[in-house]
Amino acid sequence: MRLFWLQLVRGSWYQQQALQNRIREIVVEPKRGVIYDRNGNELAVSISTEACYAVPAEVAKSGKTAYVARELSRILEMKEEDVYELLTRKQHSVWIKFKLTQEQAKEIREKKLPGIGIIPKPQRYYPKKNLACHVLGIAGDYNQGLEGIEVAYDKELSGLEGRLLVEYDAAGHEIPESTHQFIEPEQGLSVVLTIDQTIQYIAERELDKIFQERSPKSATIIVMDPHTGEILAMANRPDFDPNNYQKYSNQARRNKAIADSYEPGSTFKIVTLAAALEEKVADRNDRFFDPGSIRVNGEVIHCWLPEGHGSQTLAEVVQNSCNPGFITLGLRLGVQKLYKYIKAFGFGSCLGIDLPGEATGIIIPENQVKPVDLATISIGQANSVTPLQMVTALSAVVNGGKLMKPYLVKELRNSEGKVVKRFRPQVLRQVISPETSRLERELLESVVTKGSGRNAYIEGYSVGGKTGTAQKPLPGGGYSTTDYIASFLGFAPVDDPRLVALVVVDSPQGYPYYGGTVAAPVFREVVRDSLRYLGVPMRYRPEEKSAGENMTVVPPVVNLPLQEAEKILKEAGLECSRVGNGEIVYGQIPPDGVEVRRGSKVLLDLRPPESTANGKREVPNLQGKTLRDAAELLGMMGLVLVPEGDDLPTGIAVEQDPQPGTSLPAGGRVRVKFRPPPNIEVEP
Repeated sequence: MRLFWLQLVRGSWYQQQALQNRIREIVVEPKRGVIYDRNGNELAVSISTEACYAVPAEVAKSGKTAYVARELSRILEMKEEDVYELLTRKQHSVWIKFKLTQEQAKEIREKKLPGIGIIPKPQRYYPKKNLACHVLGIAGDYNQGLEGIEVAYDKELSGLEGRLLVEYDAAGHEIPESTHQFIEPEQGLSVVLTIDQTIQYIAERELDKIFQERSPKSATIIVMDPHTGEILAMANRPDFDPNNYQKYSNQARRNKAIADSYEPGSTFKIVTLAAALEEKVADRNDRFFDPGSIRVNGEVIHCWLPEGHGSQTLAEVVQNSCNPGFITLGLRLGVQKLYKYIKAFGFGSCLGIDLPGEATGIIIPENQVKPVDLATISIGQANSVTPLQMVTALSAVVNGGKLMKPYLVKELRNSEGKVVKRFRPQVLRQVISPETSRLERELLESVVTKGSGRNAYIEGYSVGGKTGTAQKPLPGGGYSTTDYIASFLGFAPVDDPRLVALVVVDSPQGYPYYGGTVAAPVFREVVRDSLRYLGVPMRYRPEEKSAGENMTVVPPVVNLPLQEAEKILKEAGLECSRVGNGEIVYGQIPPDGVEVRRGSKVLLDLRPPESTANGKREVPNLQGKTLRDAAELLGMMGLVLVPEGDDLPTGIAVEQDPQPGTSLPAGGRVRVKFRPPPNIEVEP
């Protein structure tokens, strides 16, 4: 009866238990889905690589654990103690190393080490390396998303695991001709991004240029389609190679475009302007008077132009980025109305982009805003925003007033290429009217054609935008006088915007550091090449051509003697006015590189800068340099040239004090003696 019970009644159960004791299961990971750009270019793929695994029980039964560890460490170029620790773990199986070379896999197979096996294992590979690395993110060795799109869509990309079933005997040896069952893994869905590989290349090319030229702490570019909210490019520097992400710091992998906030400066004036126009507290025919400063609740806030802009229209307030003019608009609106639009444009909250780590920015609670806070908020200080919020807000300003939800994923596709889910543009809310949008587009165009944004002008296209040069807050309170964030926020073409782009450069080195001279040229290159790539037809206008014939570029005169600076400006067809008493030019407005009408005035600041504790500068070797070259070099380093020689020193530098290599604080003076080169006569 017992035999009957065991063999017939419970037989199938015991057979199943015995099979489970003999069967060992090895998980076979599926290939992650491919990540494509909007045009089908592969940005992230899974490739099959060989991986080495061990079954510790089999290794232990062979009695050769030390030998196996020694051989594996030699072949795999690992530490012997690390391999030994893995081989002696109390686990069914352990991974020894991923991504083996063909030579390593071949030698391990030939060695036939007990308890050691080789199995194909998919690994993530990024064929374009650093391109769009902060958007793509990274995937770990175990096929799991860790950052970026890889983790945001990890469930869709991962697929379903497969299984490899193998029978072993009681001694832990594989049974010959036994059950071997392979359950095929199911590949994950592929993700199609809104990113355009070509526009991304263009943006990253310009970031590399600005890093070479100005050595900033970081820089960010975002390019968006204002009508849909699709992100066409999102680039940051510093960056990293996701194929070897372990070699980079966390800061290099941080997506500053969505995770970091900053005080936007004058680019935020687009919000103040939109609110004032929508609430009808100002129209384009209003006139404002700027004496150079404005007093708010006992506090004096200066305009960037010390002598002020005088009487001006609203259009001129926008062109000149006049602080007193925009503060007047903010005060007319009041806290409640201004905050209504700040929140409606999405500041102070997440916009819901499909990436992890989006920041909300920091805005002063509405019930804590004082009159002076209202004034500074109106010109882009006090509140902090993210680059994503700024580019989304301008998109709403220029697209007819609709705040679009920014997004990065266009479609999900299965392994056969069929679309299983499509993401469509989503309107979050109507912020301003189409009429206000049209009027603000026209006013922002004048910033580029006549104002501080001239360096963003693109021949053949109508361009609008806003420059920003924001002082960086100091940890203990107040603002730095040496550290700035230069930015430009713009769009093109004006009549039917196809692209909105933001360029943010954190702490550019050297002078000038303004948004109009640092960020606007970067915007111009990115948007010009992108418009041409997209096939957007040019829009030439006769008045633009005729206006360009009477324009000139402001030359650099900072650090030059006053007499020499005036001579250079006169040769460029410009006039000049002075602030302060002195013989050396310490600053100029407009900065060099800006295109202005002939006959325009350049303000020369003759006041020596205050001494600052911004680290030390190493005095360069100026021997053999011309007066202008020496002045430009020292100016970029934050040092002051004191030329010596004739009444108007000319020629080349022959002596200097302090000597090259000496450390000086920012604002330190370097005396340089100039003499004419041999056989060269100097005009009296």
